[in-house]
Amino acid sequence: MNNERIVRGEELENEADFSEERRFFLKQSVAMAGLSFLPVPFVTAAGGGDSSPGNPEPVKVTLTVNGTRHRLAIDVRTTLLDLLREQLALTGTKKGCDFGQCGACTVHVDGQRTLACLSFAIMQQSKKVHTIESLAKNGSLHPLQQAFIKHDGFQCGYCTPGQIMSGVSCIREKKAGSAEEIQEYMSGNLCRCGAYPNIVNAIMEVKNSGSQV
Repeated sequence: MNNERIVRGEELENEADFSEERRFFLKQSVAMAGLSFLPVPFVTAAGGGDSSPGNPEPVKVTLTVNGTRHRLAIDVRTTLLDLLREQLALTGTKKGCDFGQCGACTVHVDGQRTLACLSFAIMQQSKKVHTIESLAKNGSLHPLQQAFIKHDGFQCGYCTPGQIMSGVSCIREKKAGSAEEIQEYMSGNLCRCGAYPNIVNAIMEVKNSGSQV
């Protein structure tokens, strides 16, 4: 059974409040996302100058991360990456370029690989997020984690969580039919240490083993 806890933010008073939040989520998220791109003077004028542009009203969101349901009140500008690292203390997901170019922040959202630095946390309402911390089960490493160790698929290790999350998606999506196909799929995940051949070998071994990923 999924655990449920309240994390850094105002506690929802009751289920009625939470139901109301769901009904207005789309309206809220579209409006707030639009406001985030407007010039500060325009936003200030529209709000009557009562609130600070640098400290917008928190919005409520619920999402399931690694099997645990979280209800939070967050800044609308919060990215999924910052929510995971700073509010949920899931620091396995790395902040690399913060521009969606290196792949270090790769996670799975509803089963699809996603760059957490380019995704607003508010857009993950009611979705299921899995990070690198979710792969190991009952104290045993995931097959791809084991393969990365066996094939020396990392050196400094900073990009490794994102590499592994993308590698899992590569196998699940049946894009690991050849070394070239793996290289193409993994091209968005950069490794400054140059461990690319070993990463490909690790993914190929797990795919050929038929292990459940």
